[in-house]
Amino acid sequence: MNFGKVGHFFKDVANELKAVSFPTKEDIKEGTIVVIVVSMIVAIFLSLVDFVFGRLMTLIF
Repeated sequence: MNFGKVGHFFKDVANELKAVSFPTKEDIKEGTIVVIVVSMIVAIFLSLVDFVFGRLMTLIF
């Protein structure tokens, strides 16, 4: 194994990480709230669809 290439790889990784702009705590908090709210909306919607289809199945059969 060529350890010079491995060292070069990790130097490149370190240089790339310097160029990355990481999100702030506010960005993370905002994104988390959006995910939770959208997940709740989807859960409520799917529950309603399941309820309606369940009622339809009991009426038909």
